[in-house]
Amino acid sequence: MRYGLIGEHLSHSFSKEIHEKLGDYPYDLYPLSREDFPAFMEKRDFTGINVTIPYKEAVIPYLDHLDHKAKAIKAVNTIVEKDGLLYGTNTDFDGFYYLVQKNNISFADKVVLILGNGGAAKTVTAVARSLGAKEIVTVSRRKQDGTITYKEAEKRKDAEIIVNCSPAGMYPHTGECLVELKNYPHLTAVLDVVYNPMKTKLLLEAEKLGIPYANGLRMLVAQAKYAADFFFDTTFQDSAIEEIYRELVRDLSNVSLIGMPGSGKTGLGQVLSQALQKKFVDLDVLVEEKAGKSISQIFADEGEEGFRAREQAVVEEVSKEKGQVLSTGGGVILREDNIEHLRQNGPIILIDRPLKDLEADDKRPLARNKEAIKALYDKRISLYYQYSDKIVSNEKEFDQVIEDLKEAYDEAISD
Repeated sequence: MRYGLIGEHLSHSFSKEIHEKLGDYPYDLYPLSREDFPAFMEKRDFTGINVTIPYKEAVIPYLDHLDHKAKAIKAVNTIVEKDGLLYGTNTDFDGFYYLVQKNNISFADKVVLILGNGGAAKTVTAVARSLGAKEIVTVSRRKQDGTITYKEAEKRKDAEIIVNCSPAGMYPHTGECLVELKNYPHLTAVLDVVYNPMKTKLLLEAEKLGIPYANGLRMLVAQAKYAADFFFDTTFQDSAIEEIYRELVRDLSNVSLIGMPGSGKTGLGQVLSQALQKKFVDLDVLVEEKAGKSISQIFADEGEEGFRAREQAVVEEVSKEKGQVLSTGGGVILREDNIEHLRQNGPIILIDRPLKDLEADDKRPLARNKEAIKALYDKRISLYYQYSDKIVSNEKEFDQVIEDLKEAYDEAISD
């Protein structure tokens, strides 16, 4: 093994893609059990490695030299072997610093609330201190020296920046959030080192409240770039961070198409998925497959509420994954939870087709005739507009609508 990443669970890591975009060198993921970890470190059969949970502190006794950042944080995420000696640093510091600077967030004289007390929290604490934070408060599930509990954190109304350094909300356990942002009226920024999903429940709440926010994907790319500098004793251009970050966002983001029954979501979605090189998923089809019966039969057997419950379960499951074009059912906007699930990994685009062009279909239980379609339209149109990030009119030639969708997607993920 020359270069790679060690950790306990690596199946969803993006590190391999990032490093192979950075330079022409092989980079492998090397999952290690806690039992296998000591033998791996003693063997020293590598040139350069990155280290992730749970070994950032455990590697330290095996190293010959630590730089000032690793010593200050008491955690290591990058190791290089030179002449039989192991040198450790912590490029997470540089990665988080880059994230903060890129998002124009000021820590100077701010009260910072850090959620979690592991290695990431130590890194963020070091950066916040270096940027002049007035007070840094660490929050832990169990009260320990130097930490407060989440119950106690509710009383810290003076918090101005919140940084989540815990695994809360991370894939596959999306939806968990440790604090309610409405309790903190003076917030100027919310950061989350989690990047999978792209918007945790914490960040979705920040977005809803109009608080500036950022996830940990830029930090991940930046720390990888600085790790590569350490591997090769050189300096890759910082511009590579943004180039790779934008590529990852475009490749990994979902795009969810909403709109009235008959608006063209399925046909447009199938072609859009090919154009964007993403997987196409028709959520109505998936509901039928999981139920083992048609939507009409689900309505007949279980009523609309039964169908909506099945639909919500499918939305929750599918929207955790990435790199998809999702064609939703017309009523997906009736449950706000669906919107939150869809938003966690990409934008929502409304396919806007005029009422006069919507055709009745006896296979659709709620859109079997023109009167039913008009009733649905009147009930739903304001919700479609409310929940869409971009709107694309489906009144043009098919190929032009596809081009408009591609442009809307690019704009949405760049906003």
